[in-house]
Amino acid sequence: MKKRPLLSFTVCWIIGSAAGCLFSGYKLLLYTAGCLLLLAICAVRGRSGWKISVVLGLSLVAATLYWEWNEGRNVSLLPLAFGQSMAELNETYVTAEGEIVSPVERDGDRVDFTVKLSRMGLGGTGTGSAMPATGAEENKRGSAGKGADSAMPATGTEDNKQGAAGKLGDTRKQGERQRQDAGTQADGPKDQLMELGREEVAGELIAVQITLQVESEIADAGGWKRGDRVAVQGELKQPGEARNFGGFDYRAYLLTQRIHWLLKGEGTASVQAVPPDSWGPSSILRWNDAVRTALGAEMDGLFHEPHAGYMKGLVLGLQDDLDEETFKQFSQLGLTHILAISGMHVAVYVGVILFLLKRFRLTRETALTVTIVLIPVYVLLSGAGPSIVRAGIMSMIALLAARLGMLKDGMNILAAAALMMLLWNPYLLLSVSFQLSFLVTAGLMVYVPLVNPLLCRLPRWLSSTASVTLVAQLVSFPLTLYYFNQFSLLSFAANLLFVPFITFLVLPLGTAALLLGRFWQTAAGVLAHAAELLNDATFSAVGWMNGFSGGVLIWSSPSLLWICSYYGLLYGLLYAMKRRIEARLAPQVMEDETKPLTELDPQDSRGRSVRAAGVWSGAGGNLKPNPLQMPESMRWSGPSVLLCAVGLALLLYRGYHSEQLGGAGAISYLDVGQGDSILITTPGGAHILVDGGGTVSFGHKEAWRVRRSPFEVGAKTLLPVLKQRGIHRLDAIILTHGDQDHAGGLQAVLEGMPVSALLFNGTLAKGGTYSKLMNTALAADVRLYPVQQGQALAPDDMTELMFLWPDPRKAGEAKLPEVEDQNHKSVAFRLKMNGRSFLFTGDMDKAAEDAILLDGKKAGAIKGGPIDVLKVAHHGSKTATGAEWLGFWSPGAAVISAGVNNLYGHPNGDVLRRLADSSTAVYRTDLQGEIQMEVRREGIAVRHKLEPGTRAAE
Repeated sequence: MKKRPLLSFTVCWIIGSAAGCLFSGYKLLLYTAGCLLLLAICAVRGRSGWKISVVLGLSLVAATLYWEWNEGRNVSLLPLAFGQSMAELNETYVTAEGEIVSPVERDGDRVDFTVKLSRMGLGGTGTGSAMPATGAEENKRGSAGKGADSAMPATGTEDNKQGAAGKLGDTRKQGERQRQDAGTQADGPKDQLMELGREEVAGELIAVQITLQVESEIADAGGWKRGDRVAVQGELKQPGEARNFGGFDYRAYLLTQRIHWLLKGEGTASVQAVPPDSWGPSSILRWNDAVRTALGAEMDGLFHEPHAGYMKGLVLGLQDDLDEETFKQFSQLGLTHILAISGMHVAVYVGVILFLLKRFRLTRETALTVTIVLIPVYVLLSGAGPSIVRAGIMSMIALLAARLGMLKDGMNILAAAALMMLLWNPYLLLSVSFQLSFLVTAGLMVYVPLVNPLLCRLPRWLSSTASVTLVAQLVSFPLTLYYFNQFSLLSFAANLLFVPFITFLVLPLGTAALLLGRFWQTAAGVLAHAAELLNDATFSAVGWMNGFSGGVLIWSSPSLLWICSYYGLLYGLLYAMKRRIEARLAPQVMEDETKPLTELDPQDSRGRSVRAAGVWSGAGGNLKPNPLQMPESMRWSGPSVLLCAVGLALLLYRGYHSEQLGGAGAISYLDVGQGDSILITTPGGAHILVDGGGTVSFGHKEAWRVRRSPFEVGAKTLLPVLKQRGIHRLDAIILTHGDQDHAGGLQAVLEGMPVSALLFNGTLAKGGTYSKLMNTALAADVRLYPVQQGQALAPDDMTELMFLWPDPRKAGEAKLPEVEDQNHKSVAFRLKMNGRSFLFTGDMDKAAEDAILLDGKKAGAIKGGPIDVLKVAHHGSKTATGAEWLGFWSPGAAVISAGVNNLYGHPNGDVLRRLADSSTAVYRTDLQGEIQMEVRREGIAVRHKLEPGTRAAE
């Protein structure tokens, strides 16, 4: 604390900010009091002076209060301005005016940007909005060719971040609003715009999403720039929240960007934009966006795909056009940091600038000053992400210290950079990029000196690279598990091989090609071609390394306590190993350094040099030095190494193996939008996934509409949730039938984690998606089992699955017939677990229900209810769940899996009435998100994501 007060101050600031983020109320007070008590104990024990402890305590308290102050200000102003609640404003049609404060990005048929509001009004006709009087109406962009009275199309755009399959009646609701407002809007949108004082809405940020209607609108949207004054008409919506436990929370993410609302418009007619008529603070960023766009276009002209997107990420930090498969391959090996502009790029940039300035014979002080001024330019051109900002600030501080002749301390410089960034924006503390950048940089400073002695036998050029790579891997390991839930065993080897290769070969070639492209196209093309050849070799090697089965381990997200324990034990282990190695080397060093010249062996190199000098003498040649006693540190280092190693091994074992439920089973009805996906975990720890949901597309999309990374529920929702829960392998997948909303999401699951067996209904479905799924399963050595009525599966002693449908295959029928009506052939089974009974029905229709009931009446071939929980067939469609079916099973509770505001009107009102008439408790994923049931003999505990709390289902 005394040696690095700034570091201690910053650590306390981070702890205080974290306390404000994680706790509230009395828990926050207790946590803060505990931290202050620890500081007082340190002062009493002499670890730090009272003055330092007081300052550190003030830092902790000030950080907590600063966080709470920002939280109090981070609220939407719209409810107060309009006198309505957030729920009442949701899905309201509005007209908003303000300034674009972000780059304008297009992905397929969607354009995204952020607007800083000046005012907003209710209503709008979709005809465009009058801009503030600027005298530049003729310069409006985005409305070319659009009639003033043309109505905006309303198609119910798909939210690319969330799993909803559709929006029920978006067109109808919008039309009704327009008709209702027609009488008050006859004088034009400017008259209907509600005047709100600047103190009410000025400054609120809102995320705008515009869905383009025709391809010609791409050019119109391309004219929108940061700094433009805009008026936007569209539907105001709250961002989607996490609908599964542990799932991505889009609403919470946008909250860290101080954004509370989405504004969704249709077509460029919904946006009127006017460029700024004078220079302002946003002009610098506007110019920066234009330069980055121009440089990206230059890279597109030099490189072919997929190299262009890859090189733009590597050289410029532009990752929007990076090929998704390439990113996936790099991510699996832990190589995505290569594609982010970081301290390495800044170091190269600073080194080149200093070299050039030296060649121009500038003085050292002048060169340092010029470099300090130029660093922010590079930071802006590189995208100004947290890692590049951190590196830029550290470089500027270090150069300033060199300019002033001050001592430089890496940890203090790092602390200063962190403190400045958190004062500017405390929510950076929650940024993955911020956390990894600062943690890895600090880890290199702390752990590399401990690792270097362990690699002392390696050549110096290899040991330095290996120690940095190893430490970076060890330090980033916990955060990699927490955020990405996987770790490649080949990550160290991949980083050791590819980081130097890409840094010292590919990156310079790409940078040189970009610089030469403007004035020497031939040379730039040669360099670009060379870089592409190296890229091809890189992609092939990465793909080959990813081909090793079992190379990727899946982990559940560890707790904060686990992460802190890991770093503590890792430091203790490396420190003890370093001391032990130093203690072993010390006697050899001391013996060599204290021998009298007469004791040197004539064969020794030193002896030869002494003999050559004419001073060698045989006298005393038989004298031997007294053996040195073992240092105290060496006697204690052995047990310390063993203790830390055992503790670290136990910690890793505990982290890898997910929590057991203590004899309980669990059933999770996941929210995958308009589809089904159910995770069954047996008391014995077996994992069975019933269906995988799937994103349903209507019709064929034109090429220009296709997005770079379209939302797919399996890859974006299902697989991340499974990994987050630490499921290393699925013991079985039960595919009830081949429809897209049940089978589509399983493709990502089969590609992303090991699966032992796939049980299906014994038929083939039409379409390439189903065939691809089956071929993927066969290629992954997944055992395929067609199931039928009468078969059973027992994963453990407490669990049994009895299959009730489909009916047995008839004699002479094809082994795997192609069946168009997959619903009728849905797999249905009864699950008994811990003495409780569940019925799963897929999308079976009433005809299948009647057949099962008929078999049940035949000498009790199928035993009926009562059962504890029924999964309602076909998302609550009217084609199933008849009164006789409910009477036969007598369920205590029912679960309906359906998408929010789905286009099909599920669940059907008649089905809900029949369930109510049978006194069945109903749970719905469209209303409550994921529904989890913990199954014990004593009862079933139920909780659901969107309404916190638990209730018992007897």
